[in-house]
Amino acid sequence: MDWAGWALFGLVATAALTAVMIMAQLAGLTRLDLPLLLGTIVTEDPDRARVAGFFLHLVIGQGFALGYAACFWLLGRASWWLGGLFGLLHVAVSLTVFVPLLEGVHPRMASHRAGRSSTAVLEPPGLGGLNYGGQTPVVTIAAHLTYGVALGVLLGAR
Repeated sequence: MDWAGWALFGLVATAALTAVMIMAQLAGLTRLDLPLLLGTIVTEDPDRARVAGFFLHLVIGQGFALGYAACFWLLGRASWWLGGLFGLLHVAVSLTVFVPLLEGVHPRMASHRAGRSSTAVLEPPGLGGLNYGGQTPVVTIAAHLTYGVALGVLLGAR
């Protein structure tokens, strides 16, 4: 397996995914602020949370990149279309499993079960992140396709 490629290209792909998500938020396509969402798991301060969340997302992205690299290695090839397929699988699991589970484990996120007594400051994303805007799933799919294609191209070129 290409360990050096995984280490470098995982960071590149994660930075690209994060950039797509941040640009979409700044363009008003989604209210999902991924660095804030992740960072508020470890701190209440929103400015510190964005920094912490960015680095948490890089670490998580490296973990997923390891999975992609292992799959490419097991299949004996990496390509843009295979990376894109992995990106679609990745986003499907993220939007239908991981994102809805956040409200159950995030200490500063409201949940539908907590009721009015909750002091949470973050709205739960809901299935597909739809609580953060109707375009959120589309933006998230585009970001994960970018991630998968980038890894497929970069690891396939080595």
